[in-house]
Amino acid sequence: MLSISKIKAGLAQCIGTEQYWKNELLSFNYTDGIKFLWESCEAYWLLVAISSHQRKEPFQLWELKVNKDHTAVLTMKEDDGQPTLVEQEIPFTDFPLDTISLYLIDGVLLLPSEY
Repeated sequence: MLSISKIKAGLAQCIGTEQYWKNELLSFNYTDGIKFLWESCEAYWLLVAISSHQRKEPFQLWELKVNKDHTAVLTMKEDDGQPTLVEQEIPFTDFPLDTISLYLIDGVLLLPSEY
């Protein structure tokens, strides 16, 4: 796993994607930024969790919030200010960031900076 500063620096460079990635275990495609995120944070489980909760909304705002005790909550809304449609409590994670927001738009998972 990369250090937090290297992860944040790498994520800051993600402003577009050169290709879309596909894994047959996931219900969506994903961008270079998402590939960097799961590789640098060793968090493929996050993509699997999002895939396991897939719904029909064309725009989904996913957010992972990690607590100091290493528990976390993964949520999905249709947009900011909308009610939470999906919530999953995670009993333990070593995800290095306090929070991360992701968009799932028309079957592609991306970082907000890649939108």
